[in-house]
Amino acid sequence: MKPAPFRMYAPHTVAQAVATLAALEAEGQHAKVLAGGQSLVPVLAMRLAEPGHLVDINGVAGLDAIDVSSAGVRVGALVRHAELLRHAEANRVQPLLSQALNLVAHATIRNRGTTVGSLAHADPSGEMTAVLVLTGGSVTAVSVRGEREIPAAEFFVGPLESSLAADELALSAFFPAAPAGAGTAFVEMARRHGDYALSGVGAVVIPGPSRDEGAPTISVSCGFLSVSETPLVLDLSDAWAAGEDSVMAVVRAAIDPQDDIHASADYRRHITGILAVRAIREALARVREEQAA
Repeated sequence: MKPAPFRMYAPHTVAQAVATLAALEAEGQHAKVLAGGQSLVPVLAMRLAEPGHLVDINGVAGLDAIDVSSAGVRVGALVRHAELLRHAEANRVQPLLSQALNLVAHATIRNRGTTVGSLAHADPSGEMTAVLVLTGGSVTAVSVRGEREIPAAEFFVGPLESSLAADELALSAFFPAAPAGAGTAFVEMARRHGDYALSGVGAVVIPGPSRDEGAPTISVSCGFLSVSETPLVLDLSDAWAAGEDSVMAVVRAAIDPQDDIHASADYRRHITGILAVRAIREALARVREEQAA
């Protein structure tokens, strides 16, 4: 199929972009922002969305920056997945970025798709949505009213639905740095490499002080994709202390997968418990490697 007819806009500044969005919203017009287009264009081609207007921000200067500090990584709206994946300093500060980005679709799509665009798309099957929520990140949005910072926990409100207003542009995303001494991992299962994951799990493991009997406490958090309507994060510290079977039981009770042509809900629930344990094991192995170094 071909997209329904639309009018294209090509602003050169953020101010022009948000002014265009504001004017279209005031007129009651449906508009979409085009950055990488790897999520939007297929939706348009299948006519699952038929906006009358597209605002192409690829000509806006200054949106392709990756800023790294000890606090975390800020990613501009035009940073491609592949650029972020290659950014050694960003991935040193927050290893979940590269661990998840390696699993995003295929190299061709990563070369064009944008990380912030995938967040704005708000697909609960997207790897970077899970990373943003698991790390406690945020999205900066801008409109003619000014900027606002939206915490990840408030950004995703439903399948393919974010809390961005119709006249707002997702300007950047911030991923906090991994805690000192933490281990991270991201695993998923797909029918073929590059397909949407049947299930995916990111894990953050943080060793703590030893108990009286000498065993260290461990903080365990996991983020999930493809098994809930919005990205889900669970604190599995107590479950992990009780054993791997407990982790799988807690995870399977908490998620809400759906049947589709690729897998049943029961199968997704089963493999998600296994993937959670696998991700925690990998993250814990990285903690031990760091301690031994």
